[in-house]
Amino acid sequence: MALSEQFLQEDLHPIDIVETLAEHNDWDFDRIGDDQIAMAVEGQWRTYSITLAWSGYDETLRMVCTFEMEPPEEKLPALYHVLNEINDQCWAGAFTYWAEQKLMVYRYGLLMSGGQGASPEQIDTLITAAVTSAERYYPALQLVVWGDRAPRDAMQVAIAEAFGRA
Repeated sequence: MALSEQFLQEDLHPIDIVETLAEHNDWDFDRIGDDQIAMAVEGQWRTYSITLAWSGYDETLRMVCTFEMEPPEEKLPALYHVLNEINDQCWAGAFTYWAEQKLMVYRYGLLMSGGQGASPEQIDTLITAAVTSAERYYPALQLVVWGDRAPRDAMQVAIAEAFGRA
C-alpha cells in the first residue's frame, strides 16, 4: 500500500504527516509545536537529528538534518572546500557547517505555494534524501578533517560506484 493511501485525501498539515511517518518508522521524535517536529534517525555512520518546520507565511516545509562535527580550526578551509565539492554533486538540498554549534547541516526547503499540499511520499523522500546524502558524504568529510586527504581525493570515496558483490 502506498504511503498516501494511509491518509485521507483531505488537506493534512505537513507536520502531521511527518509525525505519522516517524511513528511508522519507529523514529524517536518530539512534536515541538503545531508547526515543528524533531526526530532522531539512525544511519550507518551516525544518528542524525532531523527537524522539520512548516511556515504558513511562505508556504515552505523546511528540513534541517544535522550531526556533530568538531574539526580542528586549521582544517576549516579544507572542510569548506570539500563542502563546495559536495554541493556541486547535490541536486536537492545543500550542506553547510555551523561552526558555532559544531554541526554539519543538510538543509532543504519544500515549497508548496498556492495552497499545495505535500504527499507522504514527498516527505518520506525528503527525509530519505537527507539521510542518504549525509551517509554518502560522511566518509569524505572525515577523510578531509581527520585523514589529511585532499578534498578532491576524499570525494572519490563518495562518488565511487561499487561493482560486483561481497
